[in-house]
Amino acid sequence: MPTPHNQAPVGAFAKVVLMPGDPLRAKWIAETFLHDTELVNNVRGVQGYTGYTKNGKRISVMASGMGMPSIGIYSHELYSHYGVEIIMRIGTSGSYSKDVHLGEVVLAQGASTDSSWAAQFGVPGSVSALADFELLETAYNEVKKRGLVPHAGNVFSSDHFYTVDKDIWKKWANLGCLCVEMESYALYMNATLLGKKALCLLTISDSFVEEGILTPEQRQTGLVDMIEVAIATAEKYL
Repeated sequence: MPTPHNQAPVGAFAKVVLMPGDPLRAKWIAETFLHDTELVNNVRGVQGYTGYTKNGKRISVMASGMGMPSIGIYSHELYSHYGVEIIMRIGTSGSYSKDVHLGEVVLAQGASTDSSWAAQFGVPGSVSALADFELLETAYNEVKKRGLVPHAGNVFSSDHFYTVDKDIWKKWANLGCLCVEMESYALYMNATLLGKKALCLLTISDSFVEEGILTPEQRQTGLVDMIEVAIATAEKYL
């Protein structure tokens, strides 16, 4: 049976799902990197596709929307209802580091947050949100294999895109966060809670420490390095 947010029948999704935020990016990935694709979900325009890589591996790609509540819903339903074992978020991020530049790929080893997401667990402290180590190691090696600059470390998952305190980012940067985005913490916690695997790969689309920004068109279609790393990583598990 479908879920409230997904019309696909059980079995329509592969064991590994790539998850960009933008539905149009999900469509472009399916059309560009997969073949024999099928649109399996389009509830609220959140497009989900299943197809095959050039090496014949069955894989899915589905949008997450923006923010932790959105990816929290879709990842939970994929993990718990559709039998998905691995979700890899492939998104964009703003650099907090002078060593992490536009267009480069960051692998989120862990995620810090200003969200109250973990309050639901009722633990008397903070909960660390971590990537699956084997996925992280595989993706890191794929980045190096392609001659790209490998970045792996802590990222900041924020509930706020626009902030009143314009310098708050510096506090997170001083604590070692390489970049900021809005989804990784919730995805990692869902994976932990449900005994699944997750990894977030992030392309730097703008920066707090240097000039420049990727255009909307570049964000939608110019993220080839990250997507190819994600697909190569996925194929190792299929």
